[in-house]
Amino acid sequence: MNSIIQTIAVYALPLIFAITLHEAAHGYVARLFGDDTATQLGRVSLNPARHIDPVGTLLVPVVMLLGAKLLGGTGVLFGWAKPVPVDFGRLRRPKQDMLWVALAGPAANLAMALGWAIFLRVYAASGMREYFWFDMGLAGVNVNLVLMAMNLLPILPLDGGRIVFSLLPNRAAWHYSRIEPYGLMIVVLLLATGALGLFLRPLLALGRMVVGWFL
Repeated sequence: MNSIIQTIAVYALPLIFAITLHEAAHGYVARLFGDDTATQLGRVSLNPARHIDPVGTLLVPVVMLLGAKLLGGTGVLFGWAKPVPVDFGRLRRPKQDMLWVALAGPAANLAMALGWAIFLRVYAASGMREYFWFDMGLAGVNVNLVLMAMNLLPILPLDGGRIVFSLLPNRAAWHYSRIEPYGLMIVVLLLATGALGLFLRPLLALGRMVVGWFL
C-alpha cells in the first residue's frame, strides 16, 4: 500500500503539469496567430485548476498507474486535460497556422522533459541522496515524453492529426478529416490491444535521444 501511495505522489506533480501546460501552450500559440478564444476564457494559464479534467487528468492516470503497479508492468500512462478551445476560423491563415497551434502542445511536453532532465543533472551533481525527488525527476521526463509521443500520432483529433491535416492538399485534407469522429476510438483500441506501444516507439526514441543530450 505504501508503495502505491509513493508511486502516486511521485507522478502527481509531473503528470498534472505535463497535461495542463500542454493545453495552455495551444491557447498561447493560438493567440499569437489571431485566435484569443482561450485567453478570453482564462485558459492561457499556468494554474492547473483551470485545465484539470477529473476523469482524464486524475482518475484514468491513477487507475493506469495502480494497474501497472499491481500487475508488475510499466504500461503506457494515458490521460488528458480539458481541451483548450481553439477557433481555427479566427486564425489569420487557418489551415497553415493550425500546424503551429497543434505543434505547441507536444513542444511544451518536450521542453518540460528537458527541464526535468536538467533538474536530474543538477540534483545528481548536488550530492543529495533523497530518492523521492530523483524518482520524480525521472517520472517528469518519462511522462512528458509519452504524452509528446502520443499526441504526435497522426490520428485526428490528436495534435499529430492536426499537423498532418495542415500539411495535406485541401482535397486530401478534407478526406482525411472524416476519420476524426473515430479517432479516439482508434486510440483506445490501440491501447487495449497493446499496439499503441509499437507506434509510440520511434517517437519515444527520438525524444529520449534529445533528452539524452542534457543527461
